[in-house]
Amino acid sequence: MTRGDGELNLSKGAGGVGAGQEEFESHRGPDDSVDSVVGHGLYPAEAELESIDLSEVDPALADPEAVAEIVAPQRDVQAEVGESLLELREVTMQFGGLTALDAVSFDIKRGEILGLIGPNGAGKTTCFNTMTGVYRPTSGQVRFDGAVLGKLKRNKITRLGIARTFQNIRLFNQMSALENVVVGTDARHRTSVPGALIRAGRHRREEIDAIERGMALLEFVGIGQRATEKARNLPYGDQRRLEIARALATEPKLLCLDEPAAGFNPNEKSALMDLIRKIRDDGYTVLLIEHDMRLVMGVTDRIVVLEFGRKIAEGLPADIRDNQAVIAAYLGVPDDATA
Repeated sequence: MTRGDGELNLSKGAGGVGAGQEEFESHRGPDDSVDSVVGHGLYPAEAELESIDLSEVDPALADPEAVAEIVAPQRDVQAEVGESLLELREVTMQFGGLTALDAVSFDIKRGEILGLIGPNGAGKTTCFNTMTGVYRPTSGQVRFDGAVLGKLKRNKITRLGIARTFQNIRLFNQMSALENVVVGTDARHRTSVPGALIRAGRHRREEIDAIERGMALLEFVGIGQRATEKARNLPYGDQRRLEIARALATEPKLLCLDEPAAGFNPNEKSALMDLIRKIRDDGYTVLLIEHDMRLVMGVTDRIVVLEFGRKIAEGLPADIRDNQAVIAAYLGVPDDATA
């Protein structure tokens, strides 16, 4: 999907968000602009592409409740609220002679915000990657909403309902913010490649729906006014929010956030906490990896702590705060305590 001067052009996006950082462009003929989108009321014919007043292009987006309803997940989830949505059972991950995860087991319950913390090198990101299909566990099992992930490829895991962001921002920098989010919606599209090539009715409907949902998601995360700006030109904090919007565009059952507050100032961290709560309250389940303990303690419902690839604690934030094993993992222990 590319943006020209004065109009928005769409092409079939690539399935599976976060599978790489490669930039791509798709080219179409001059008569492939989305006139149907302009006529649909999403964009005025002479829209100013550097700034969009969402309340003018789509009045529903001026209503936070309407936005929340559009953004809310529409997928069937087998697990009831409070039941296990994702389960790790004795998961071990080895790289040659290095054991990065050692028989780690825990659950993520539907409707909660679970924090995964630990010192540098504890195995947090490796654990994250085994859940999202980047790595296949050496042993053990990962189950998601009743299905064993096993050897599933990352695009299949995305379709099952797991979406993630990355420590290092991975956006399509030459695309606009809206275009980045629309790429995410492709994970749920059903149009075949031939159908997209001939621009079948289903394909055009999916394009229109993708733009509507993309605009709502940008508004939901607080950057709706930047819809037409290129991703590379967005401030750092807005790029982080854009990654979250793109992940939500896949309509995940579980949203995995990998250090989303990295590089944030205190005000930005506070706003991020509000956004994470807002996402949970809208019906999503959230897994959060984060180094900032104030943020983790302030936003999570439960916390799992790793050290040297092993789980050393699990519980409520208040319990983790006072756990001596956790304190020792972060602060160390006096020499006389180990003598």
